[in-house]
Amino acid sequence: MTSSTTKSTTKPTQSTPKPTAQSNADFHLPAGKAAAGPYAVDIDPERAGWGYSSLRVLELPPGGTHAFATGDSEWIVLPLSGGCTVAADGETFDLHGRADVFSGVTDFAYLPRDTEAAITSTAGGRFALTGARCERRLPARYGPASAVPVELRGAGTCSRQVNNFGAVGAFECDRLIAVEVLTPGGNWSSYPPHKHDECRPGEESELEEIYYFEIAEAHGTEGVGYQRVSPSGRGRGTDVLAEVRTGDTVLIPDGWHGPSIAAPGHTMYYLNVMAGPAAERAWLICDHPEHAWIRATWPDQPVDPRLPLYEAPTAPSGDAR
Repeated sequence: MTSSTTKSTTKPTQSTPKPTAQSNADFHLPAGKAAAGPYAVDIDPERAGWGYSSLRVLELPPGGTHAFATGDSEWIVLPLSGGCTVAADGETFDLHGRADVFSGVTDFAYLPRDTEAAITSTAGGRFALTGARCERRLPARYGPASAVPVELRGAGTCSRQVNNFGAVGAFECDRLIAVEVLTPGGNWSSYPPHKHDECRPGEESELEEIYYFEIAEAHGTEGVGYQRVSPSGRGRGTDVLAEVRTGDTVLIPDGWHGPSIAAPGHTMYYLNVMAGPAAERAWLICDHPEHAWIRATWPDQPVDPRLPLYEAPTAPSGDAR
């Protein structure tokens, strides 16, 4: 059995630092570059240079356990592969998990700020911890896979699937917004390019965002994808054109982001983690004015017949969780 403990010493941040003169390498973190301690990925506000959003990816061997303090952030424990037991606030949640991100919707567990938590996996697995600094302390809860809304967005070669496990309106959090996106090989998602880097009530939210990628192998070969982020004239002037592979992350403090391009033959998965300074938890985006017209073409096109890759399972009879 392996065991590790992580203590948070961060304090809530009310303003977002905005350093300048950063390069592509500051925002695209290839697999392994963001590793620290027990985590294959460990991105917190200090490392990202912003105020709220966090992502950790924890890999546990069979029988492994990991203990950590949630600190000033709320967290969702999301199995990427395998299942686990999550204990926090006197509650214990058994997560059935899944074989991998391309095979099904997963259940998950919500952990409040200011608590001690532990994740244990009998068979081993990989688990994402999506986090956001927050003020309210909500109760620890179980999120069943059957309650995750599976949405198809776009049409034609812009078709993609969104698993809205931590979306606004789907699951209550204080600041955290998190979803999964699956894009069939050859398609573009996160398109038209859009942004959410300023607060315009009723029109746009200010949200920091992390993209975490996994690319399906095919015919024994590793897959690749491509991610574009272009400057919007605000913040750091984020400018990224990255070839992404399994385990890579892209940080988006500002800017027009998209497209996310899946190479033909390789399904692309990405996990989006968002949070920001506004008191209201909302996901409001602004499309790039030069590309927004693409949405008007979708009603005349069918959704990619490869979608959905899978749907949420039916809730077991009598399951009140």
